[in-house]
Amino acid sequence: MKNILLPSLFAAALLSGCANLEPSVQELSTSAAAPQINDFPTRDRVDYVLECVAKHGGLNYINQYACGCKIDKIAEQLSFADYEAARTFSQMQKTPGEQGAAFRDPQQSKDLRGKLKEVDAAAEKACFVK
Repeated sequence: MKNILLPSLFAAALLSGCANLEPSVQELSTSAAAPQINDFPTRDRVDYVLECVAKHGGLNYINQYACGCKIDKIAEQLSFADYEAARTFSQMQKTPGEQGAAFRDPQQSKDLRGKLKEVDAAAEKACFVK
């Protein structure tokens, strides 16, 4: 009796509730068009946390947690492409002379560096980084 009842229960479950789990075509098209939020690669997150921890007194649980929180907050506000461009502009703007001008002078560079600075400061406050 058990063997006969189990397949019929399985079939009933499939016919009743599981069929509704498939996404509609409209849901698929909207999710495909939606931008990916918080798309930072793991390697870049780890690099950021290690740099942050080094700046704030070394590796301990408090610093590690706060710096991990900070990169999460930054990722909520900036796409990875904007974050990466802003970091590149910030690092390369220190290049002296005309070679550094390509990273210092464009409006895009100023806008992205300003946005990163603003988001970084807000993340530092939100995550209690000391």
